[in-house]
Amino acid sequence: MIKETARHIRHIAAVLALAAAVSCIRDRIPQGADLTLGDRLPEFSVVLDDGTTTGTEDLVGNVSCIMFFHSSCPDCQQAMPRVQKLYENYGEEVKFVCISREEGAETIRAYWQENGFTLPWSAQEGREIYNLFATFAVPRIHISDADSIIRTIFTDSPVPTYEDMETAVLDLLQE
Repeated sequence: MIKETARHIRHIAAVLALAAAVSCIRDRIPQGADLTLGDRLPEFSVVLDDGTTTGTEDLVGNVSCIMFFHSSCPDCQQAMPRVQKLYENYGEEVKFVCISREEGAETIRAYWQENGFTLPWSAQEGREIYNLFATFAVPRIHISDADSIIRTIFTDSPVPTYEDMETAVLDLLQE
């Protein structure tokens, strides 16, 4: 009886450890904003992987898609190829930028190469930029109109389909 109980406890512990390992990073940090639909994009500026700088002022006048991610997050790994496809189909008309949350350039560069991504990205080892947009959860995708007003927000609940993101982008492009 005791051996069986100990075995059950070990199994439960293993399941809990596995769940923690595969869940996305949802730790809530009290500082920061939780932008919602209708909010204006905050003022920010980031250096991209090609060495250029982009930010809010570069997005004005264009539909934009900003994705916050972490390469080890399973939901981000599910969403990123969909955002890549969106970029391939609408990158001429929509401004895209992927911004890491607490992840360095070396890791992101390897992840991009391994997966064949071509999206522009910015490595952020801290949360300074992320905190301008949210306090928790990745992936987080903000799709904004040409006036930099957030019109759609996708998170990991549920992870957006390509079709959902495409509809959001097309609706804004047709305005």
